[in-house]
Amino acid sequence: MSATAGQAQGERSLAERLGLKPGQVVQEIGWDEDADDDLRDSIEELTGNELVDEDFEDVVDIVLLWWRDGDGDLFDALSGVLTNLSEGGQIWLLTPKAGREGHVEPSDIGEDSTTAGLSQTSSISAAPDWSGTRLATPRARR
Repeated sequence: MSATAGQAQGERSLAERLGLKPGQVVQEIGWDEDADDDLRDSIEELTGNELVDEDFEDVVDIVLLWWRDGDGDLFDALSGVLTNLSEGGQIWLLTPKAGREGHVEPSDIGEDSTTAGLSQTSSISAAPDWSGTRLATPRARR
């Protein structure tokens, strides 16, 4: 058994750490060359589906939103992704970690997500250069 295979058995995949499940449809928005390919591959492997892009017009279970400081108005972006999100669906907001180009302050995420009617449910290290913040519609609105 290779070291990589052994590590894979002992650790949860990046997609599993995001709480994703087989069969889920994941819409990816904000991809650029700095996006983490290992995370993207892990999501496709676990869900069994290719990531769909922002032009996808059907309902999705998860939105993967790559966001960097300078990408525009985060409130507008969060409000826009809610249209295709299934009831009970989640948004994973991926931002560069502190000290990296494009870092977004947590206070900005909190303010814009709350204004968009979303609540932060958890934050994780999603990839070596990316932090992930899980956002969901409050239970009262579901």
